[in-house]
Amino acid sequence: MQSIVLDISKVFGFISEEQIFNQTEAAETANAKLENGSGKGNDFLGWLHLPSSTTETVLDEILNTANNLRAQCETVVIVGIGGSYLGAKAAIDAISGSFDNLSNKKPLVVYAGHHIGEDYLYELSEFLKGKSFGIINISKSGTTTEPALAFRLLKKQLENAVGVEDARKRIVAITDKERGALRTLANREGYKTFVIPDNVGGRFSVLTPVGLLPIAVAGIDIRQLIAGAVEMEKATETGIPFKENPAALYAAVRNELYKHGKKIEILANFNPKLHYVAEWWKQLYGESEGKENKGIFTAAVDFTTDLHSMGQWIQEGERSIFETVLSVARSRYTVEVHKEDADLDGLNYLSGKRVDYINKMAELGTMQAHVDGGVPNIRIEIPELNEYCLGQLFYFFERACGISGYLLGVNPFDQPGVEAYKKNMFALLGTKN
Repeated sequence: MQSIVLDISKVFGFISEEQIFNQTEAAETANAKLENGSGKGNDFLGWLHLPSSTTETVLDEILNTANNLRAQCETVVIVGIGGSYLGAKAAIDAISGSFDNLSNKKPLVVYAGHHIGEDYLYELSEFLKGKSFGIINISKSGTTTEPALAFRLLKKQLENAVGVEDARKRIVAITDKERGALRTLANREGYKTFVIPDNVGGRFSVLTPVGLLPIAVAGIDIRQLIAGAVEMEKATETGIPFKENPAALYAAVRNELYKHGKKIEILANFNPKLHYVAEWWKQLYGESEGKENKGIFTAAVDFTTDLHSMGQWIQEGERSIFETVLSVARSRYTVEVHKEDADLDGLNYLSGKRVDYINKMAELGTMQAHVDGGVPNIRIEIPELNEYCLGQLFYFFERACGISGYLLGVNPFDQPGVEAYKKNMFALLGTKN
C-alpha cells in the first residue's frame, strides 16, 4: 500500500532548509515526550497507540452493532458535537458517494446535536416521521447542551413512534465507562454502549468507537481505516529520523513559518469530498494550539470553488498566511472531455483530457501563483481517497498536532477557553451549572 507524501519544497523561498533542520532536536524531543508521557497533558495520550492496540474483538463488536442498526433502520441519527461527530462525518463524506444521501441507499446517516438550531431540529423531526430510525448518542458527560438537547427530543420521538422497549434496541450510547448522565441513563435503560476512553480527548477520538461506529454504519471498511492508521503510527514513531518522519517535519515547518510571521494556516483541498476532513482538522489544531495568546489560526478552503471568492484575498491580501494543500493523486472514476463541432465554449482544446487532469493543472497553477504572491505552500499527497489512506491522514495529523503543540510550548490536550461561553450561557439561562 502507498503512503501519503509530505512535500515542503515550496516553503524554501520563505524559510530555509537550515532553519527547519535546526528544529530537529526540539521536534524529536517533543515526539519523545508523547511517547514517554513526560509532556503537558500526558493523561490524554490514549490516542497515541490506539490504532495498533485496537483488537479484532473490538472491531467485531462495533461491526455487529453497526449491522444491527443497519438492519433495523432507514435512518441513523448521529448525535454529537465537535470531535464527537466531525471525524465520522469527515470519513463518511470522503469515502461515500457524493449523492448517496439523495439515493435509496440505506441507512441514511444524518446528524444532530452539533448546533442549537430550532428550525433544523423541527425539520429533522418532520423528516423522521414515518421512518424507522435509530440514534447513536455520543457524549462523555451526557450534559453538553447541544447534544443533550437534541437527544432528549429525538429519544421522545423514537419512544412515541415504536414504544419504549423497541426504542431501547435502536439507541446506542458512546460515553464514559462509569460516570455521567448518559452512562447513568444507558445503564438504566439497557442501551448498547461503547466507551470513550478516559485518556482520549474528543478531537482525537475518530479512531475510537466515537468515529468507528458511525463510519461502520455508513458501510465503510473500518478495518482498512485502522490498518492505514497503524502504518502511519509506525512511520511517525520516535525511532524514525526527523527528516523521514512526516509528522515531525510538518510540525517543525509550520512552527518555523509561525515564527516568521505566518499566523494563519489555510488547509486547501482540490476535492470536494475532503471538505469535512478540513473541518475536523480545524478543530484538531485550533483547539489544541490556540491558548496562552499563541497559536496558528486554522482556516480552510475548497478549491477551485473558493478561488472565485477567497482567491483574491489569498493572492494579494495581508501576507500573514501559508497553505497546506491536500492533493489526491488518483480519482476514483474517469470522465473525459468530448469534442463539439461548434466549440462555442472554447473547450475543444481540452478534448480527450480527463477532468482530473484539468483539476491537477488548476492545483499546480494555483500553488505557483500563491507562492509567487508570497504564500508558502506545504503539500500533502494522498494516493487515493480510500479507507486506508484516510486512516493514515487522520493519524498523521494527530501525531503532528501533539508534536506541534509541544514545540509551541502549550498543552495540546486541554481546552480551558471552551468553557467561557458556556458559563455565560448558563447564567443567562438561569441554571446553577
